[in-house]
Order: sequence, then structure tokens, then C-alpha cells
Amino acid sequence: MQTEIRHHLPDELLTAYSAGTLPEAFSLVVATHISLCDDCRVRLDAIDAVGGAVLEDVSTVDVAEDSLDRVLAMIEASDRELPRVAPKQVTLPEPLRSYVDGDVDAVKWRRIGGGVKQAVLETSGPESVRLLYIPGGMAVPDHTHGGMELTLVLQGAFSDSVDRFARGDVEVADSDLHHQPIAEEGMPCICLSATDAPLAFKGIVPRIAQRFVGI
Repeated sequence: MQTEIRHHLPDELLTAYSAGTLPEAFSLVVATHISLCDDCRVRLDAIDAVGGAVLEDVSTVDVAEDSLDRVLAMIEASDRELPRVAPKQVTLPEPLRSYVDGDVDAVKWRRIGGGVKQAVLETSGPESVRLLYIPGGMAVPDHTHGGMELTLVLQGAFSDSVDRFARGDVEVADSDLHHQPIAEEGMPCICLSATDAPLAFKGIVPRIAQRFVGI
């Protein structure tokens, strides 16, 4: 059984997260992965340090008298928190727990067919992020992507044409990837998935169902 995370976030996503330029939906996936992954947490710390050094070298300019007050207000109002290390006994680590008010038993699932369930989480922006519950042995219909999709495994595992993904692993998919994820037999697979465009399903039935489930 896989005991360590083998699929990590690319530097460009960690850099965008550090700079605060990622949409909330993707930031949630990144922050949740970081809470599980020592490797990406260390890399994020390094990227944050580089960003701080760059700011120190920037030449000064005149600013408005209330600039400091405005910046402090923005910091106070910011939703971003540093990801905390996830306790081993929970399935949903922070910051994800705050979006569902608890662990898996607090998720308000909606059935979408074949035993598969989803829970769409409320975030700002046009991007979407959802929890997916896929029974062991169940295959997601084959599809491609109209944009980027980040999928983080929180329980169980799935396999596709790329590799096997278990707890803590994250798959970054784009329009070049055509795949059919299959949940591993046994424990249901629970994933956190963010997208910035609808998936492009190959079969007619999934395409019809897509109108109702919003994936």
C-alpha cells in the first residue's frame, strides 16, 4: 500500500498560491494538499522566502497617507490562512473542514448516479470546486478538459492512464489529458476537485447528465 505522497503540485501553482493570484477554488485544493504534504509545504516556504527577498529589493515610491491602513484592512479581511498539518485521524483536513463544517460525516452529499455523490462547495469566482465520493471499483466516464482540473485524493485511491493516485496525491489535468479515472476496489474514493471549465465527456449519457450535475 502506498504510504507516501508521490504526485505533487508544480512550482507554478505554488508560486501563484504564494502570490495570492490563484482563484479561491484552486487555492482550496492547493492549501489542502499542502496540509498533507511535507514536500510541497517546504517548497512553498522557500517560494515565500524568495518573494519576500524580492520585495526587499524593490525601490521605494511615494504612497498615499492611508496606504498602511488600507493594507492592514486587506490583511485582516483576507480569507487565506497558512495550511496547518493535517491530523492523521481525519479524512478532511483544514482548510477544507471549514468549508463543510466538519469531517466527512458533515458533508451534504448529492447523488449523481451509479453510487457516485458530490458536494459543490461555495467559493468566489466562476471556477468550481467539489467533493466527489466514488464507490470502490467505479469508473468515472472518460473525458477531456476544457481548462485546468486539480484533483486531490483524500480517501482511497484511483488509477487512470497517468498513474495511481492515493491520499495526498494531486493530479493536474488540462486539455491534453484524456482519461477515465477508476476508483480502487474496497474503500470508496473521496476526492477534492477544482475546475475552471466544464469537463468534455465522450459518451452521450454523461453529456446529458452533465447538464444536471454541473461538472
